[in-house]
Amino acid sequence: MSNDITPPPELVAQWSETWHKAKVKHCGLPEYIATQAARWGADQQLEACCDYIGGEGQWFANPEHRLAELRAAMRPRPPSLKEQAIALVSRRIGDGFVQMLTDADAEIIRRALEQLP
Repeated sequence: MSNDITPPPELVAQWSETWHKAKVKHCGLPEYIATQAARWGADQQLEACCDYIGGEGQWFANPEHRLAELRAAMRPRPPSLKEQAIALVSRRIGDGFVQMLTDADAEIIRRALEQLP
């Protein structure tokens, strides 16, 4: 499971396209995307729980310890600036071409570089 709880930009773009094509009337685009993102996050969490529990043959041997491990796995620490910057570069450079950085992307990378000695 990734530490990043933000859906990939491609998925958000897909939800936006779906909203526009379906001419959704019951909510605006921000509410629609927020709902889809919440569903996506819940699905990610469910899959991670299933993987964790399904992969552990001794789940019931020490339930208190296992629950602490599960909580730690499901609520990982936020990624560091370095991890965020690396993820941005990985997302923006692919298939032999470089995508433009947003101002927010550049700010994360700048802050990460400022932390270097």
